[in-house]
Amino acid sequence: MTPAPRALPADELARLANGVLWPGFLGTELPEWLAAELRDGLAGVVYFAQNLSPRLDALSAAIHEANPRALIGVDEEGGSVTRLEARTGSTVPGAAQLGALDDPAATRATGAELARRVRAAGADVLIGPVADVNTDPRNPVIGVRSFGAQTDLVSRHAAAEVEGLQGTGIAACVKHFPGHGDTALDSHHDLPRITGDPEEFDRVHVAPFRAAIAAGARSVMTAHIVVPAWGEAPATLNPRVLGMLRAEGFDGVIVTDALDMAAIRESVGIGGGAVRALAAGADLLCIGNPTNPGDAAAADQDRRDFRAAKDAIVQALADGALSVERVAEAAARVARLADELAAERARTPVAAPVDLSDVVRRSLTVRGALGSPAAELVALDARRRATLAVDSAAPYVADALTGGGWSLRVDAERAGDAEIADAVAGARAAAAERDARVVVLVDRIDTDDAQRGFVDAVAAADPDAVVVNVGLPGPDLALPVLDVRASSRIGAELAREALVGDAR
Repeated sequence: MTPAPRALPADELARLANGVLWPGFLGTELPEWLAAELRDGLAGVVYFAQNLSPRLDALSAAIHEANPRALIGVDEEGGSVTRLEARTGSTVPGAAQLGALDDPAATRATGAELARRVRAAGADVLIGPVADVNTDPRNPVIGVRSFGAQTDLVSRHAAAEVEGLQGTGIAACVKHFPGHGDTALDSHHDLPRITGDPEEFDRVHVAPFRAAIAAGARSVMTAHIVVPAWGEAPATLNPRVLGMLRAEGFDGVIVTDALDMAAIRESVGIGGGAVRALAAGADLLCIGNPTNPGDAAAADQDRRDFRAAKDAIVQALADGALSVERVAEAAARVARLADELAAERARTPVAAPVDLSDVVRRSLTVRGALGSPAAELVALDARRRATLAVDSAAPYVADALTGGGWSLRVDAERAGDAEIADAVAGARAAAAERDARVVVLVDRIDTDDAQRGFVDAVAAADPDAVVVNVGLPGPDLALPVLDVRASSRIGAELAREALVGDAR
């Protein structure tokens, strides 16, 4: 006989639901509605770029004042993905740079510096590192965010970054379990399906998560992907997949990827996703970035998305569709993590800043002969448009590469021959005026015929030009290539250093 659901007053159900919710919010100050939820036990918040200001530490202090146990998360991977340096570009190595260097000590040092920065911002959880093995070159959402395409390489660097991140009051949140590297779809917009041999998938893609867990990772973020061999539900909502984490001995916090991503929002909805993720074994529900809908976002999109998740959980608890015990277990794990991190911070001094520019410098590679240093650089910027995960087209890259000089954006995929010819002619004229060299800035020459074709067009008109590739290395081109492997400020500055050198 099925036991009757445990009856709790409505206010207790609401507080219990709060204990597993991790919303984003709008603005650089704490909204009153969010402060009230924090005082009523909300698990914490996730920072996105729109929350940043010079007073971020004061915002963090206000959140912790409203709820001392609140966990503040920030998506700070380094390289192409930064929130703390969203306006100026990351000054920390990215995963692909670290994987290319393959120096675990450098990766450990990077993790420690990321943790220092997150702690200085008053945050508690760094949503990283990425433990995905990027086996599909077409992958639109991982790419340079991964340490590489080999399981052993990704495993040792995921473990090294966890070791560097943790120990001073910051938790790592390793992502995206069970592995988002073998897909050509972006789960922000679709629901990827990964077919094939499940044993091979486990060996290739799950192994780095085992390494990160063995290194002490305190939380793991799920992926919105379907592995049909393990069921038709996305991993975030799949008890079999989440059960694999517990079977590995992981007793930390299982965090969902954002529930506002299309893979969830447009299938079961934020509310349905919240209930199903908890039932499947998740502990902390990342609701997402309220600016993601763009112009379609409501002025109170943050509160609407939060209420969609909370109200669905409360209703499911009230009618017995969701076990009170399951949600209480999840909330207890989240609270335990908060208490452990607070205790660590109390006994661990803040580390001194570390300059990691030499790590990035050592990761740069050259194909072909760069030639003599140029007096100056002008850039034809043919990078792809930004995605919800990565601002690959951020202007600070071209700005740092040219020293604030001349650059022109070109959509290589959509531009016709005449437009491309005009762009190249404009760059050559600008270079002649400035005694400069033309640089072609690209990020998908490994898979994008349009970008490679654009390079060919530049080479035909200006054989002295050079390519700066901030994506993954691809085939040899008609021009020399400097592979940077990150759309970051530090990467662009060091590419400029390599091309201009003493001629500056």
